[in-house]
Amino acid sequence: MKVMLVGGGGREHAIIRKLRENPEIEELYALPGNAGMDQDAVCVPIGAKDIDAITAFAREHAVDYAVVAPDDPLVLGCVDALEAIGVPCFGPRANAAIIEGSKVFSKNLMRKYGIPTAQYETFDDMDAALRYLETAPIPTVVKADGLALGKGVIIAQTREEAVTAVREMMADRKFGKSGERIVIEEFLEGPEVSVLSFTDGETVVPMVSSMDHKRSGDNDTGLNTGGMGTVAPNPYYTPAVAAECMERIFLPTIRAMKAEGRPFKGCLYFGLMLTADGPRVIEYNCRFGDPETQVVLPLLESDLLTIMRATTDGTLAGTEVRFSDRHACCVIMASKGYPVAYEKGFPMDIPADVFPHVYVAGAARRDGRLVTNGGRVLGCTAVADSLGEAIRDAYAMVERIHFENAYYRHDIGARAMRALTED
Repeated sequence: MKVMLVGGGGREHAIIRKLRENPEIEELYALPGNAGMDQDAVCVPIGAKDIDAITAFAREHAVDYAVVAPDDPLVLGCVDALEAIGVPCFGPRANAAIIEGSKVFSKNLMRKYGIPTAQYETFDDMDAALRYLETAPIPTVVKADGLALGKGVIIAQTREEAVTAVREMMADRKFGKSGERIVIEEFLEGPEVSVLSFTDGETVVPMVSSMDHKRSGDNDTGLNTGGMGTVAPNPYYTPAVAAECMERIFLPTIRAMKAEGRPFKGCLYFGLMLTADGPRVIEYNCRFGDPETQVVLPLLESDLLTIMRATTDGTLAGTEVRFSDRHACCVIMASKGYPVAYEKGFPMDIPADVFPHVYVAGAARRDGRLVTNGGRVLGCTAVADSLGEAIRDAYAMVERIHFENAYYRHDIGARAMRALTED
């Protein structure tokens, strides 16, 4: 069987590694992949947004199944294009991927169907947004409507910060067309939880929960990033909370999308805030999260390809989805200066016994050596019987990897450990 994965980051490396466990797969392609993946898949230099070239490759190489992992190609209709030439896919069509592609759409969907989320207003006129901010409760949250590499959300602690965020998005076009419309929403407080889920448009099967660490600095300081590390499971996500989320959020979302004529198949990511008034949706993603995937998939004991094909075929209800009861921690090693400005091209020294536990996000090959080629460079993931052991083992791996300008947070999992202690 020939399987093709679209994408090239750490999330995709984690998916590739898990797919390789299926003996039916004879050829595994990554478009474009990256230099750190070339031991696990055939990397093809076709960009993830080059839909025409992706479909041409799939046709020419008789690809049997495709996994479209990043948000951009999903929103652009990569699944639609591949299905049109007869290639079944894991991932939503464009009309369902809009749940991430437009925050205005997703917020209005939640309002229409009574799915709990923060109070909000949407704006396509900057002056109207600025007038609203004159009396809006502070802190507040300003979000670009479209995709912005996980960086289009500003938590404004003062009215001045909120005004600056609106001007940067709508006047300065900091996020391009993604900031033409914005959402200004209520600031919520409480533990955050990420729950990825498999769904075939009817059935939804949540994966093990996780806790992301978005801020660039220790103790949740600094700028928002694509994610500096994760742990799983999330200790705040108790069985009682999970049951409430299934009843009030997960199933209602899947039913709402179906009712709108936008059935969602693939991986639907629920970003949740556990407030004093109950769980609230912060955001939806139309795909696996990064770096959540790097802790969730190592805990998956069932076959990933079988589950993916079940989401495509509508047979998820009868498919086994089993996760280990162990714990995982992923620490992201980034380039100093991320998420703003950083240098590339530094050789990496990764011990051979550590590499199987490393998911490469940003790497190129120069003179036969891996060199840094991104803001987030790689993630070290450890799985253990306790969270404390997983954190310890992940950081032990980090300390054995070397490249110039390496940067990482030192407190991944610390809040989760405090939660376990409080219990």
